[in-house]
Amino acid sequence: MDLNRRDVLKLLGLAGVGAAGLGTLTACGPGGGSEPVASGLAPLELWTHDPGYASYFTEAATDAAIVAGSAWQFGVDVTSIAPADIVSRLITQAVAQRPLPNLAGLVIDQFPRVMRAGIAENLFVDLTSITDAFGDRLLKTAPYTVDGRVYAIESDNSISVMFYRADVFDDLGIPAGIGTWEELVEIGGEVAASTGQAIGMVSNGDNGSIVNGFTQLLLQRGGSLYDADGQLTLLSDEAVEVLELMATGVASGALLSLSDPYGGAVAAALKDSNLVATVMPNWYEVYGLQANAPDQAGLWRARTIPRFAGGGHIASTLGGTAFAVLKDQPLTDAALDLLQRAYLTEQGQLTRYFAGAYMPTLVDLYQAPEFQEIVDPYLGDQRVFEVYAAAAADLPTFYQAAGLTVLRDSLGGPILRAVKGEISAEDALRAGIRAYERQVQQ
Repeated sequence: MDLNRRDVLKLLGLAGVGAAGLGTLTACGPGGGSEPVASGLAPLELWTHDPGYASYFTEAATDAAIVAGSAWQFGVDVTSIAPADIVSRLITQAVAQRPLPNLAGLVIDQFPRVMRAGIAENLFVDLTSITDAFGDRLLKTAPYTVDGRVYAIESDNSISVMFYRADVFDDLGIPAGIGTWEELVEIGGEVAASTGQAIGMVSNGDNGSIVNGFTQLLLQRGGSLYDADGQLTLLSDEAVEVLELMATGVASGALLSLSDPYGGAVAAALKDSNLVATVMPNWYEVYGLQANAPDQAGLWRARTIPRFAGGGHIASTLGGTAFAVLKDQPLTDAALDLLQRAYLTEQGQLTRYFAGAYMPTLVDLYQAPEFQEIVDPYLGDQRVFEVYAAAAADLPTFYQAAGLTVLRDSLGGPILRAVKGEISAEDALRAGIRAYERQVQQ
């Protein structure tokens, strides 16, 4: 399937800009039609937004434990590009028949942009036969699936757990093993009234942060934004329940309303011990807690998330970056070989964890001694994989669809109004859906 220049302009937000020279997106990248390189030197081009991935791939390319036995001798040349710009440049380069990378890192919230008009199919290698071979062992393929085909491999399960200050919980008499969200929010309201401290946070900032926080809890409750076929499933009892809990928590002070999980306000709340627990993915320990409160090392712990009384999971997920292989290039087979070795072998996943704390995507590895014996100094030398193993075994599935970017923009305002108590949860969801459906044909 080809993508005409009008579709390209609309996708890139360039409607009204001259279409001269855009041509047509085809399956061919640079060197399309050239003979594949079956062995020997393989100087690969990689695009990513994150220095951590750049370092990992560069080192993995020459790590004998990972690449031994390969037909290729790898090298990796990295170009650093902002997440949104990676997708834009892939499409415009392909349309113009200009050079493409061999591997591209796609941030999860950018992937919906390639889920329409055959873009993923035309640009990327279909990895379905590879992922299917792992069966249920391989987690988190659903967000990168288009029409039943998998086009990218996740770097990190991004498992959401509850981080909490063990010392503060002990002082306040909050049970570390509290069973449900409802109990936690009730106790949190009492704590907020007496000390001003909060046991969680919600975002009141940009639409992405607002909807991501809601989605994290929605997935945990057992709800979803879309089903596997890309149909909207947002309006549900689970979604109403989650939004009502968020509003209750903000009203009582149990949940702190902040602009985003990473900015100055959160840093201050952590440093001042005003935020003493939060549900966030595994990577937040490094980028949120350690970055903003290094002096609190040893005071924090991780546990699975309290269930909702009505059911759901003990874990959730938020964020991620997956790597795709660009198709129809001389080094496509070489790039695919490196990706499989670096991402889908036990050695690759273990090396990746120690390189950047990227959680394994092969679920059985969570029980492997190499992971179970890991202790985390920031979390008081806790054996964190005892927590992450239980969470990974109960991780909800996150489905995306091409309209997700529009859905986030449509839902952000109504969710914020509901959290503030200005409208009901159901009215907020219906308002967001109406705005979405005016822009996206179902």
